[in-house]
Amino acid sequence: MRVLVAYSSKYGATRGIADRIADRLRDAGHEVDIEHCHDVEYPEGFDAFVIGSAAYLGKWRKEARRFVRHNHALLATRPVWLFSSGPLGTERIDKDGNDVLVAAQPKEFPEFEALIHPRGTTVFFGALDIEHLEGPDRIVSWMPANEALPAGDFRDWDAIDEWGRMVAADLAEQDA
Repeated sequence: MRVLVAYSSKYGATRGIADRIADRLRDAGHEVDIEHCHDVEYPEGFDAFVIGSAAYLGKWRKEARRFVRHNHALLATRPVWLFSSGPLGTERIDKDGNDVLVAAQPKEFPEFEALIHPRGTTVFFGALDIEHLEGPDRIVSWMPANEALPAGDFRDWDAIDEWGRMVAADLAEQDA
């Protein structure tokens, strides 16, 4: 099955997640292309899609939102999975007892669920390297260290691999 892993990443952490998912799909024998959302020219050439974006202030990046909305008629006819990255830190439950990954679900997911009916959605922890921030984002580097924006790579590669294998298995069932 030919799969497109489309992503939108500002500083590269989400691209790393997309690469890892693509690797798990290839391991399972799928033909996989990986492209930034704004570089996809012919989505109709793919049998399935995994679409991911970093989330900032609860929203997916503009390129990813635009990709889904522009291609919604096609995506609604194909198997699609959505992922997001963004929460920082290692604690799954916050101080108020809330699941951090559930709380970080992008605002667009309910809209996209109604529009394209994805087979699955998930949120992964992200990464923040303050040294690589640019423009207005550099303001973060001037702030004293705090719990809201801890620096580091918090991506859970085991969880990402597991999700990628789940998508691959679901695709294999479709192909059988």
